[in-house]
Amino acid sequence: MSKHAFITGASRGIGAAIAEELARGGYHLYMTCRNSEDLLHKLADRLSAQYHITCTCFVGDIGDYEFVSECFSSIDSLDVLVNNAGISYVGLLSDMDVKDWDHVISTNLSSAFYTSKLATPLMLKEKSGKIINISSVWGNVGASMEVAYSASKGGLNSFTKALAKELAPSNIQVNAIACGVIDTDMNKCFSMEDMEILKGEIPADRIGTAFEVARLVSQLIQSPAYLTGQIIAIDGGWQ
Repeated sequence: MSKHAFITGASRGIGAAIAEELARGGYHLYMTCRNSEDLLHKLADRLSAQYHITCTCFVGDIGDYEFVSECFSSIDSLDVLVNNAGISYVGLLSDMDVKDWDHVISTNLSSAFYTSKLATPLMLKEKSGKIINISSVWGNVGASMEVAYSASKGGLNSFTKALAKELAPSNIQVNAIACGVIDTDMNKCFSMEDMEILKGEIPADRIGTAFEVARLVSQLIQSPAYLTGQIIAIDGGWQ
């Protein structure tokens, strides 16, 4: 039987790596992005041709329920939901505009509520499903100058644990991956010097890759049903 996965923030970085990993596994994909429409469609074309799967692209604000609802209106079967879309804000909380706070929270946290709300009925029909939320180590310990980001990821972690308990009787597993420093565009706001300092703090002595996160997503999809409600760190032993 065909398998279907919905991935948010799939145009590049971790999202694109997850899309490729699932396409390699035979999943037909629903993929979203907000600002990188060309990249998303190029990825979809390549994955469709290479892995002989179908890719449906949606372009819009994942933090807008109307957009998410429109995406799901054309979906009648779903096995995996990966809530990957995320943005950061680096700066003092006192300097942060309210609109920036709302944007971080809606993109990183509210979006997971929207997609999970609409994906759950599809999974309940089959009495099976996997919801995987891409979080951050900052959701566990917090980061100075990234209060909104930390708050959104901390909320996502609690969301994961609570929803896992709610859906466990229906054989739907909900887990989160707490990423450490991963080599993506999100870290381009940091200088080379800053990145070297970060690298020096990581016991693995290197920055993680998007491919490694994608492999962990694949492993979680294949994991035993008894594994649910977990926040699994992939950070090279950093935190």
